[in-house]
Amino acid sequence: MAYRLPSLNSLRAFEAAARLLSFQKAAEELFVTPSALSYQIRQLEEYIETPLFNRLNRAVTLTEAGRRLYPGVHDGFESLQGAVRTVEHSRQSNVLVVSSGPAFGAKWLAPRVYRFVDAHPDIELRIAASLKLTDFNTDEVDVALRFGEGDYPGLFAEPLFDELALPLISPDLVDKFGGTFGPEDLAKVTLLHDDASSFTTEVVDWTNWLEQEGLGHIDGTKGPRFNHADHGLDAAVDGAGIVLGRLSLAMRDIRSGRLVAPFDTYVKATVGFHFVVPPSSLDLPHVATFYKWLRAEADAEIQEVSKFLATKRSR
Repeated sequence: MAYRLPSLNSLRAFEAAARLLSFQKAAEELFVTPSALSYQIRQLEEYIETPLFNRLNRAVTLTEAGRRLYPGVHDGFESLQGAVRTVEHSRQSNVLVVSSGPAFGAKWLAPRVYRFVDAHPDIELRIAASLKLTDFNTDEVDVALRFGEGDYPGLFAEPLFDELALPLISPDLVDKFGGTFGPEDLAKVTLLHDDASSFTTEVVDWTNWLEQEGLGHIDGTKGPRFNHADHGLDAAVDGAGIVLGRLSLAMRDIRSGRLVAPFDTYVKATVGFHFVVPPSSLDLPHVATFYKWLRAEADAEIQEVSKFLATKRSR
C-alpha cells in the first residue's frame, strides 16, 4: 500500500507546535529556527489546502482543521517511536528495565530479586523506583509494576494479587498493653495511616474499618499519614502505633514476626499492583522471562496469604 503523505518534517513541526501551542518553543524543541518551523508548517497547510493555526500577536491556537489533525499526527509519532524502541530493546535483549513504585520495590520486589538474578544471570536487571506513570514510548522502561485500578489504555495489564488490608502492630507494642490487644485498646494507641491509595474512589481507611467493626466512636482520622505505604509499615514495626496495612507489602514483616494482626477481620481494596507492558513487548524474550518469574512469585504469595487468612474473615 502506498501512503500519500506530506513531508515528515512538516508533520513533526506541526505536532510540536500544536502540542506546545508555541512556534518558538516548538522550534527550540526541534533545534530549528522559528522561521524554518513556520515554513514547514506553511508547507503542510499548502499541502492540505487549509490553515491549521490561528496566528495571533503573541500566541497561536489551533483551527478546527488543526484540532482534527493533531490527535492522529501525535499518535502516529508515538507509535513510530515505540516501534523504534522495540527494535532497540530487541537488540539489547540482556537488559531489562523494571519501573516500580518505591514501596512495592522495597517491600516486595527487592527481597525476591536474588531469585531472578540467580535463575537468569544472562539478564541484566535494572530496577527504577518511581511513582511517575510510565510512558513506554519515551521512557527507557521495559516493564512497569503499578498500583492502581488497572485502567491502562492500550497496554497489557494483569493484576498480581488481591489487595487486602488489616490492622497490624508490633509485638513489642502489644506487650505494653499486657500481651493482648483488643478493640477497646484502639482508642489508646496512635493510628497510622497509609494514604497511598487515597486517589481511589473507595478508599480503605481507618474510618470505614472502625465503622464496620462497630467502633465508630473512635476517631479514625487522627494520627500520622504516610503517602508511601512502606513508611507506615516501618513506623508500625518500630512501635509508633498500629497501621491498617496492606498484606501485599506486609507479609515479609509478618513472617519475620515484626508485625502481628490482633484482629480477625480484613478488607479488600478496589486497587492493586499490576504487571504493565505494551502488548508487543510480551514477545520479547527477556520480558516474557520476567513475566513468567513474576507470575510464579505472585502465585506463591497468594497461597501464603490464603493460609495466613484461613482463620480470619473478610468484610
